Amino acid sequence: MGIPSEMKDLFANSKKPFVIASPAEDAKILRSKQCTQEGVRQGAKAAAIACVASAVPTLIAVRKIPWAKANLNYTAQALIISGASIAAYFITADKTILECARKNTHYKST
Repeated sequence: MGIPSEMKDLFANSKKPFVIASPAEDAKILRSKQCTQEGVRQGAKAAAIACVASAVPTLIAVRKIPWAKANLNYTAQALIISGASIAAYFITADKTILECARKNTHYKST
């Protein structure tokens, strides 16, 4: 019991586009991929900076401030640091991708 060979061929060929993309479409796809890659790159940089910027005060506070020492266990510390890093990544990646898409829209009209 398996997928018959005709059905397997149908599923394998369904991923291929039905139309051939024009050179303009290929350029548009390439620009969008470059925007995405730039967004990921900038997001990773921002996440690394946010990780350090949130880890240093968090770890110092846990060792020096009595309330933090009593109430912030290792899980809470990790959540504070990773939350800041994740937020920085997604905010920066989103802004970068939108800025690049806006440039591509202006690029197309001129």
